[in-house]
Amino acid sequence: MIFLNYTSKIAPEQTISEIQKMLYRHGAAAIITEYDGPHVAALSFKMVIGGKPMAYKLPCNWRAVLSVLEAGTGQQKVYDQKDARRLYEEREAQAIRTAWRIIKDWMQTQLALVEVNMVTFPQIFLPFAIVHDGRTFAEYVETGPSFPLGDGK
Repeated sequence: MIFLNYTSKIAPEQTISEIQKMLYRHGAAAIITEYDGPHVAALSFKMVIGGKPMAYKLPCNWRAVLSVLEAGTGQQKVYDQKDARRLYEEREAQAIRTAWRIIKDWMQTQLALVEVNMVTFPQIFLPFAIVHDGRTFAEYVETGPSFPLGDGK
């Protein structure tokens, strides 16, 4: 199993700090760290674009990374519950580190495109814009009864 950052040893807190610094350098007016239990689940931030504040949310779906990591490990023999719990906690920690590094690399790439004027910030981050009911635009589109852009005909 080989995918981006799957062996990262960098603490999630360090990676989140790096992402926050990137956002600050690109004009973030506010950054909020959201938690899901003991783990950071998302970074929400506000940018002022064309004089208007826009809110965005970058979720960290580390559980998806965990499922890929677990699929790549194959069947491991576990002798007792203590070993099983320890192995799960190690994989969970690795999934969290990996997920945040992937997000950081993605952010760095997207912001480089903005810096050289290939795209605008809203073009890149539209799926993560927070809509009127608190969901991201992507969540709104995925769960809405009708696609807001039409059926493509």
